[in-house]
Amino acid sequence: MRIFYLSIVTLFLNINVYAQKLAPAFQVVPLGIRGGLDESNLSAYMLAPAHSNNYVCLDAGTLYAGIEKAIDHHVFSQPPITVLRTNIKAYLISHAHLDHVAGLILNSPADTNKNIYGTSFCLNNIQNHYFSWQTWANFGDKGEKPTLNKYHLIAINDSTEEQIPGTELTVKAFELSHGTSYESTAFLLQYNNAYVLYLGDTGADTIEHSNKLQLLWQAVAPLVQQHLLKGVFIEVSYPNEQPDKQLFGHLKPRLLMQEIKVLATYAGKEAVKNLPVIITHEKPEGNNEQRIKQQVRAENALQLHLIFPVQGEKIML
Repeated sequence: MRIFYLSIVTLFLNINVYAQKLAPAFQVVPLGIRGGLDESNLSAYMLAPAHSNNYVCLDAGTLYAGIEKAIDHHVFSQPPITVLRTNIKAYLISHAHLDHVAGLILNSPADTNKNIYGTSFCLNNIQNHYFSWQTWANFGDKGEKPTLNKYHLIAINDSTEEQIPGTELTVKAFELSHGTSYESTAFLLQYNNAYVLYLGDTGADTIEHSNKLQLLWQAVAPLVQQHLLKGVFIEVSYPNEQPDKQLFGHLKPRLLMQEIKVLATYAGKEAVKNLPVIITHEKPEGNNEQRIKQQVRAENALQLHLIFPVQGEKIML
């Protein structure tokens, strides 16, 4: 009888562990998914643990218009300004190009006090070129006086881990190459024993003459092997027809898959199978978006779980 009882307990424990692995760890609300042209739909993703309403915003190209779309999709029931002020606890900015910060800048007068995280390179650009009193009021806590001190600019460099106040998330930053002499950032976010990797704009190592993506793949490969990495957000800005010399620090489907193959060399092909890969930053000129989707799917020999986000529609990871 005791053996039977222990067997039942072990079975239930195993079922519970399996259920935890299947249960989503994160929720993501895409506020903006594109890489240009449409100023109402530029890179910005709210992310929180699956049970929480305390989000960080990964990049902030579009905020208010994206929150309105999320309300249309019944993600939020509060007014947009309440979501902006209350639910977004911090901003993680990959780089300071306008399509990644315009929403943050324009909504800053109505926002509440928050932290802005980024590399020193990124934050210096925000401080010197946007919160400068020449282009916009200085809502930061550094730079040209007077500082309005609404936002606390926190530099995260060299893979140091930061706890994000008001959330259950920690973050590490990894440097990326985004064209000649320009930096972007990947953020590795953790909640308990689950992770999400968000890449800002990046070129392929072979095009950028860099090893920054290689170093990133090496760092996250153990998480992929253990199935702890619940999703990878990575840009594909152009279709394959775009010449390599005119990528301007971006990826296209062939180069995306080339990079994921590098990850597979460290983690193993079986480990990357069904890895959720969220395609971001498609540039909507002509029929680019349709061609990018077709080409990414056609080149998916590694059997990734490809996700093409829709503005305002929640994603569970």
